[in-house]
Order: sequence, then structure tokens, then C-alpha cells
Amino acid sequence: MNKIISVGFIPFLALCLVSAVTHGSTVQTADSSGNLKQGISVDVTSAQPISSHGRLYLVFSPSDKEEPRFYSAWPTSNVEPLFAKDIKGFTANETLSFSEGLAGFPYKTLDAIPHKKWFVQAVYDTDFLDSRINSPLNFYSNVAEINVDDKSKQALTLNLNQQIGEEALPEEERFLKFDKMPSELLSKFWQNDMFLKVGVILPKTYFDNPNATFPVVYDIGGYHARYTRAKNLYENKAFKDFWFSDDAPQMVMVFLDGEAPLGDSYQIDSANNGPYGEANMRELMPYLTEKYRLIDNGSSRFTTGCSTGGWVSLAMQLFYPDEFNGAWSYSADGVDFRYFQLVDIYNDKNAFINEHGNERPSYRSKDGEIIFSIQREIMMENAIGRKNSFAFSGGQWGGWNAVFGPKQENGEPSAIWDPTTGEIDKKVAKAWEAYDLRAFTEKNWSSLGPKLAGKLHIWMGDMDNFYLNNAMNLYQDMLEKQDAPKSDAKFRWERNVGHCDYERVPMLKLTLQQMQERLNNDSSYD
Repeated sequence: MNKIISVGFIPFLALCLVSAVTHGSTVQTADSSGNLKQGISVDVTSAQPISSHGRLYLVFSPSDKEEPRFYSAWPTSNVEPLFAKDIKGFTANETLSFSEGLAGFPYKTLDAIPHKKWFVQAVYDTDFLDSRINSPLNFYSNVAEINVDDKSKQALTLNLNQQIGEEALPEEERFLKFDKMPSELLSKFWQNDMFLKVGVILPKTYFDNPNATFPVVYDIGGYHARYTRAKNLYENKAFKDFWFSDDAPQMVMVFLDGEAPLGDSYQIDSANNGPYGEANMRELMPYLTEKYRLIDNGSSRFTTGCSTGGWVSLAMQLFYPDEFNGAWSYSADGVDFRYFQLVDIYNDKNAFINEHGNERPSYRSKDGEIIFSIQREIMMENAIGRKNSFAFSGGQWGGWNAVFGPKQENGEPSAIWDPTTGEIDKKVAKAWEAYDLRAFTEKNWSSLGPKLAGKLHIWMGDMDNFYLNNAMNLYQDMLEKQDAPKSDAKFRWERNVGHCDYERVPMLKLTLQQMQERLNNDSSYD
């Protein structure tokens, strides 16, 4: 059987199902043996030229509760089928076939899609300064319903007749603000206008005295978490009850944005993403300090976050030890690259297959059951990413690859391992070592240690779903061996607890109160 799917770009026309002959009639074709074969015919056409290169996606969903274009990017057993290909744009009235040159996940070819009813949608991504499939100004189609069976050949035309709007800041409230500032450093790096965005929650007494200044906590979310999450927290009743109580610490909360052209910036300088760390320290923080009346010294700044935010909060404290007065890190991404999840990037030969010849897991349930492997996750990101490579996917592995890895001479990220085979590139792995927090901390301990006194607060579940507890064990072991000076880092381990597996508001309340206690005991705090 041979099924072909075609996506048509006809601006401002309605989505339609058409037959290869006329008016919804069914076309049946036969193979060389005379047996009927089924498929979906496809073309991509444009009535007007589109000069932008891009990646064209076709997403299948078994449900119409949400548009298929909002792809889950979560490679569980029920993940939505996705197919994609790079194209160079359209000339006027050009017709492109969507039957060849596809990357697919979890099915490599269209003819492997199970026979059932599907809801199908197309997206054309042309904005490579935004890592999301649904970037502003990208084109997308309406949703078509189709029944895939083995009886007939159907023709499906999806017209990319809609366009995603520009991203606007959410509406504000008195104690909830959203901000956006241009970054000269990032704009120079990317040769385009680049901006830093934040959400801000102000304390109860903020408007009582116009001359008062406040300490600040920088909150970093999980992978690719946006600054708009400030609104979700602000609208949480339990949080509001605490935040506007008399017992709440009077500090400003700033929510950093995780969006970057190649995934999550991790809020640090990198060869592929550019100077996000310096942009934060030299541009964003001075801007926020002046506009929101923040105390302008390191003793009044704190960081916190979980998952990606756990790694970033710790890294910001380590890389800028004088600029922050404490990091509260939860379920941090791999802090020792000898256990990058379960991959030892320095000594293992292959990321996909372990030394026992088995697929290396990526995600597990808390009882240890494997849910998906690294290889399966990379296969998904290869389908999403330009050039059929996870390095351009904007996904978790692509994001790590961009942050930690070197840049090639052609300006593209160097892949830590082969996208297809998983073979690790040891030269690239060596370059990653600069971001290995265990190696960095250990190498610089004599000068770094005194600046970290009382500042490291680390939480981890011993059954982290991504196996991140292994790296944190190594990090704790390293710190406990330090003598000059001795480390006073506080580690809290939870038995049989998974990734970020805690109640958000109670943990945040405890974190903010501990920050306030540190301020109360700091003689430099005004």
C-alpha cells in the first residue's frame, strides 16, 4: 500500500477535502497484482510567492479537543504522528509534493499510519529566531478530518490560510506586571532585533512607600517555560492568600523567559545561543533594578527553580557568585556530565545503547518502569528539527546541545552525538565540560568556596524520573570532600520521590521564608 499526503498552500481559501477526480468521489488504484491500494494524495501549492525558507509540518491527532499543531512533543506510546520536511519557500503557483523526503515520528513513513479516524493539520514554520513550531507569523491550516482505511485512495488538501499573530504581553494587574526590553548584546549576536521578557509579581507593601526598595528572587521555570507563568502563579488562590498576608516576605519575584532560537537559553552565555548570561547581568537586571525599585547589591538577589530552573538557578549562583545571595535548586538537570541522565559523555561510546547492549532509558515512572528511551526521544526531535536533526528541534536534547556545545565553522551547532546512530563525538563532549557544574565547582573551589558559604540549597527526589539523582549524588560527594574551605551546602533528599514532585505553593512559601531569614542574618542588607 502507498499513502501520500499533500498539503496545499492557497492563501485565504477555506480548508477543503478534494478528490483526485471531482466532488468527493473516491479513487481506487491497483498495484501490479491487481489488488486495490489506499492512500492520500497530496500537493503543496501557493497562489503567491513565499520567499522564506522553512519547515513544513503535518500533524495527526486522534482527538479534536485541541488543534493538532499544538504538538505535545512527548514521545510516549500515544504520541501524535508528525511528519516534516524542509522547503525553500514557494514561487507563484508552484506545486510541491508532500510524498517524499519526509522525516516522521513515531512512524517513518505515511503508509505506516494506523487505519482509523484522524484530525490533520499543517504548519509552515519560517521563524528560526523562535524555537517553537507555532512561532509568531507562521502559517497554519484549519483542521481536516480523515478516515484512513485500506479500501480507497483519498485526496486531502490543507490550505495554509491562517497566520499566527504577533506575540503580545499579557494584560497586567496592580501587583502583576509584564515587561519586554531590547537586548543590544543578543541583537548583535543574532543580527536581528532580540528582546528579553519577564513576568513580575510585586509584594503587598510595594505601593506604600514610593522610595522603598526591595530584594528580588529570580524564578526560572522548567524547560522552555515562558515568563507568562507568573500569571498562573498569581491567580493561584493558595499563593495569593500567602503573598498578601502579613507573614509574606516583602520581595519582588521576577520570572525569566526560557525562549531562545535553539530551545531554552538556560540564561547563560553559549556559543550557539549567544550572551544570555551577560545580557541578563548587564542589561536586564540593571533595567529591572531601576524600574521596579530593587536593592542594587548581590546580598539582596536570589535564584530558584526546578528541573531546567534547578540547573539554571544553581549555575547563576556558581558563575556569578558575588551577584546572588543564594540558590534554591530543585530537581536540577544533570550537574555532572558523567551522569547526563544515564550517559557518561566522556567515557561512553554511544548515547542510545549502553555497555550491556540495551537501549538506554530516558524517562521512567517512580517505580522504575521505563516509559521511553533516549533513542526514541531523539527520533522525535529529529523529525521536528530542521535538516532532520535534533540539533535544531528546540526540544530538550536539542536545547542542551545548543547551550553546552561548540559552534561549527558554518555557524551551526555541533551535535554531541550522531542523530541517527547515537555515537558520541568526543571532541564535542570535551567542549561540554565547561558547563559541567561539578567539574566547574571542583576546579574553582579555592576561590569559589568562600563566596558560596550559606548559599547552596539543593532538593532532589531519589527516584527522579529522568535519573537526575545520579549526577546530584556525585555533586554532593564532591562538595563533602572539600576542605579549603569546607562546604556548608544543604542537601535535602526525598525517598521514592520523582522529578519536581512536590507541592508548588508550600515549597515556594518555605523557599521565600528561608531567603528572608538569610536577609535578616546578613549585616549588609538594609
